[in-house]
Amino acid sequence: MKVLCFGSLNIDYTYRVDHFVGKGETLAAESLQVFSGGKGLNQAIALARAGAETWMAGAAGEDGRFLLEELEAAGVHTEYVRVSQHERTGSAIIQNDREGDNCILLYGGANRAITEAQVDEALQHFGAGDWLLLQNEINQLPYIMRQAHARGMHIAFNPSPMEARVLDFPLECIDLFLLNRVEAAQLAGQDGADVQTLLHALREKFPGAAAVLTLGEQGAVYADGAQTVRQAAYPAGAVDTTAAGDTFTGFFLASLLRGADIPQAMELAAQAASIAVTRRGAAPSIPTLAETQAYFA
Repeated sequence: MKVLCFGSLNIDYTYRVDHFVGKGETLAAESLQVFSGGKGLNQAIALARAGAETWMAGAAGEDGRFLLEELEAAGVHTEYVRVSQHERTGSAIIQNDREGDNCILLYGGANRAITEAQVDEALQHFGAGDWLLLQNEINQLPYIMRQAHARGMHIAFNPSPMEARVLDFPLECIDLFLLNRVEAAQLAGQDGADVQTLLHALREKFPGAAAVLTLGEQGAVYADGAQTVRQAAYPAGAVDTTAAGDTFTGFFLASLLRGADIPQAMELAAQAASIAVTRRGAAPSIPTLAETQAYFA
């Protein structure tokens, strides 16, 4: 069983600030650091560091070749990543405040230049029983979903950043949704609802899919037609939450691929995410499986 992460590769410009800049405000940043990022790259690295044999598909510009090197250093196969001669690599401007929270401005770049031919080339190497992990930072998602579903692949979808057009995607193809509370409310059409109501609404709308709802300091909840599993968060001194959700996603899915049950997968994912938030940067903050197991031994 293999896993393909078809998603974004970004160059992250992270500014350390006292507070998020407001309308009309000019704010001096305390520091600037440049990291590898993109939800696709982050989740692929999390999958690989959690022990899954992982392939990455996507696109970067010539300025992003170092991103492929970082993926490969983490153990990710990169032969399905296209390097464009005409598009810049996607980028993110990230403000990180004193409380460790962040806000992000994205530029799609090469991430928005995926072609159907590239999708077909990547997916032909995968088949029934393999997993596909998607996020909402690349184009061609409806085509990717339909083609992967036709091949019998299991599809996990993290609809981030959530936007109205996601509701027009062929979401009946999805086997596993991974969402935060805001994304779940938008997807279910239940703004302001409590967690149980959200899970029920998601189940009603997508009866063939399971859902993992990440709730920050309140932990996470998994639900499908047979069980609901709640996982408490592990306390951590957060300095940067940028890749916490991506770390959780990668470790959760990698655990399932190894044959772990849902409670085991939820616990390991929460542990890894608690380590990631204590470090700066996106991909560089993601721990390995051995490191996570040793820390919580």
